[in-house]
Amino acid sequence: MPDSPCPPAPAPAPAAPPPAWQAQLFEFAISELVRQHRESFAPLWTVESWAKLLIWLALSCGCATDQSSLEGFAAGLGPALSGRMRRLFFARELEDLNLRLMADPAEAQVLALSFDAQADRPDALQVVEGLQRVGLAQHVAPMDRWQHQEALIVLPWKQEELPCP
Repeated sequence: MPDSPCPPAPAPAPAAPPPAWQAQLFEFAISELVRQHRESFAPLWTVESWAKLLIWLALSCGCATDQSSLEGFAAGLGPALSGRMRRLFFARELEDLNLRLMADPAEAQVLALSFDAQADRPDALQVVEGLQRVGLAQHVAPMDRWQHQEALIVLPWKQEELPCP
């Protein structure tokens, strides 16, 4: 019997889109990573601590230590992911006080709002307790400078400690 030619190889199947849970898994993992390590980089509540987290992440991912590589890593995160990570890094949720604090030093003020979106604005004494717990009390202006708005309290940074010029 003569040798018969091999049948043609089947065309590769089109790549299946990633499962929907893949993006959720990534979001969960990166969120937990930021939450678990945000207290590790002193001084807390500063742009410097945020930069240290980014450097740690870059080095942990095998990035070179030169400035260009580190800047490339930060740029590679993209504005959407780095924005979410930064919000997580500078936010604290104190469920027992029904309090969420958002304290990005690049912003002009700290925001205090209820953890439960259906609740009214937080009680000022609970805000004071929350600030003390997370180490922010010494960085914000005195209570008489706080602005009580409908659903939140706006706390200016202390003038002598503005985190960013």
